[in-house]
Amino acid sequence: MGRIFYIMGKSASGKDKIYGQLLEDETLKLKNMVLYTTRPIRVSEQDGKQYYFVDEKKLQELRTAGRIIEERTYQTAAGPWTYFTADNVNIDLEHDNYLGIGTLESYSKLREYYGPGRIVPVYIEVSDENRMQRAVKREMKQENPNYKELCRRFLADCDDFSEEKIAQAGIGKRFDNNGDLADCMGEVEEYIRGML
Repeated sequence: MGRIFYIMGKSASGKDKIYGQLLEDETLKLKNMVLYTTRPIRVSEQDGKQYYFVDEKKLQELRTAGRIIEERTYQTAAGPWTYFTADNVNIDLEHDNYLGIGTLESYSKLREYYGPGRIVPVYIEVSDENRMQRAVKREMKQENPNYKELCRRFLADCDDFSEEKIAQAGIGKRFDNNGDLADCMGEVEEYIRGML
């Protein structure tokens, strides 16, 4: 039976780096479960790799076709951005394991859709101080830094990833990424290998 290993954490927790390194590890043989977003692509991103970057028209087409599993819209400083998972006929959990990335909310909805035994939470935890420093450094690299949005996301994460919501999602195991990324990666890889 295949599984979806689902990476979660607050913004600037390092989940994108961990996600990318896990996908590059050919020994794990994890396939990429790519989500969709209407937000603008960042300098370091590629369409179809981190997300499928789509417009509102494409989102509405998928809604009309009944292919949306879950979606979340955030009122950002740059306008509304929607993140969503579409029913993807390329997901074959009878034969393959996948790697996804998202929020507690999307994890819960995917668990309902695929079944609790099919989706495994991988929660990355980082202190607020480290997250803020990392977020500012990342934003400085953007062509048009948006510090207002950075602050909005930082504050929203306090609610979206509250201890109460983490407990409601049934997440017990956490991976600390306050120190060396390699240490956190090693723990995550060992955990995933133990379930393959």
